[in-house]
Amino acid sequence: MKRFRQFLGKKLDISKATDSEKLSKWNIKNRYAPEEPDDFDEFEFGIDYLGEQDVAFLVAIEKGQIARLLFGWTVPDNPDMMKPMKDADLAGLLEKRGSALTEFFDYITA
Repeated sequence: MKRFRQFLGKKLDISKATDSEKLSKWNIKNRYAPEEPDDFDEFEFGIDYLGEQDVAFLVAIEKGQIARLLFGWTVPDNPDMMKPMKDADLAGLLEKRGSALTEFFDYITA
């Protein structure tokens, strides 16, 4: 996850983070975005890894800046839940989709 540390503390551009058409370039979907983010809030995205939108990742913001990133497996029968990823799974995701994720974070940060 060291590759994403550069995005911590950067301002999240909400209009870009919710632009479904542009996010589709990286096959990323916005699963949840608050209408008006609070001082501390979360955005949730989905991305394909082993299946369709099988990985969810949360982008927590504090006062508009990225404070934390969390990746996990989606739970098909309960979209509000995520299962933790093992280190090997996360490494595989980053190997396969890391470039797309980096481009995505470049795009949504100011």
